[in-house]
Amino acid sequence: MARLAQTAGLTDVQQEILSTVRDFVDKEIIPVATELEHRDEYPQQIVDGLKELGLFGLMIPEEYGGLGESLLTYALCVEEIARGWMSVSGIINTHFIVAYMLKQHGTQEQKDHFLPRMAAGDIRGAFSMSEPGLGSDVSAITSKAVKDGDEYVLNGQKMWLTNGGTSSLVAVLVRSDEGHPEGTAPHKSMTTFLIEKEPGFGEVRPGLTIPGKIDKMGYKGVDTTELIMDGLRVPADRVLGGVTGRGFYQMMDGVEVGRVNVAARGCGVAQRAFELGVQYAQQRHTFGKPIAQHQAIQFKLAEMGTKVEAAHAMMVNAARKKDSGERNDLEAGMAKYLASEYCKEVVEDAFRIHGGYGFSKEYEIERLYREAPMLLIGEGTAEIQKMIIGRRLLEEYRFQG
Repeated sequence: MARLAQTAGLTDVQQEILSTVRDFVDKEIIPVATELEHRDEYPQQIVDGLKELGLFGLMIPEEYGGLGESLLTYALCVEEIARGWMSVSGIINTHFIVAYMLKQHGTQEQKDHFLPRMAAGDIRGAFSMSEPGLGSDVSAITSKAVKDGDEYVLNGQKMWLTNGGTSSLVAVLVRSDEGHPEGTAPHKSMTTFLIEKEPGFGEVRPGLTIPGKIDKMGYKGVDTTELIMDGLRVPADRVLGGVTGRGFYQMMDGVEVGRVNVAARGCGVAQRAFELGVQYAQQRHTFGKPIAQHQAIQFKLAEMGTKVEAAHAMMVNAARKKDSGERNDLEAGMAKYLASEYCKEVVEDAFRIHGGYGFSKEYEIERLYREAPMLLIGEGTAEIQKMIIGRRLLEEYRFQG
């Protein structure tokens, strides 16, 4: 069958990687995803398979044992994985953001220490900006680091850590007033710390507690947690980049590529919803013929397919812009906004095509219907994306009068 969302101009290597990932998704993820999701079970066997494929080191440079691939290659792989089960793509995404931040901003010692083990999948990454009362207002962070000799003492509560329990390295953004006089802009007095810990729940190192998994409507299997720091002591050499006050910019750089990733996830989930909808429409009969032959359903399929194509094109454009070394916050914001909104709409249309069966847990579309809403808020809500897009458009189209 001819497929939607094809990408022109890929190299033979990229095509081979994507073919391998797609085959893995079809054989190892789709057949078990719904069962594991209903049990809220961590997909250890799937994660082990991705580790063998080298996916945890896909964008890590070859000198550190990775594959040294582009953001585009990574995003297309994420699209395929999310097509199988979005939770698995979330496990990869948070790891990737931490590895990317290390590659771009870490000291040489930090790169040498972490990246080879991250490429091998032996260290799994998570990152944390949000707090219980924070929402999208990163400037309101209250978690704090205070210098004490050759260490920093961290206190505060963080929220919404994907991989919070299963990770062994967490990049945490906190306020650090040391070296930044009173009145300094909030975003200039934030620092990212690299915190190593044992996987699991409870007190995972002295002063650091991961209370347990947050029970969620969807996005199950992957662990989403809180993180509590109470007198957590971190060596000064675990400040990302070795200099305080740069954490906000480092995190925003990571989130920028993370938004391309969320767009890719939206594309993957929308593709799967379209596949399920078009398949069911040809199997289900009403009034003596398959419902796919009714004009109302054909119109719905036409809209769904067009949205899948449009979202994929914007995601690819944003990834290629970042790979070129150019600023891509506008393109990434547009791609994340459009892909997440279209994903929700395509999933709902596929749900409607299934009729009453779409409400049954026996059908895969029920799982997708609960998963799609997470993309509307992950890596920044639609409203945040529109703020970014609007400001950037005003920069590009400044009226000279």
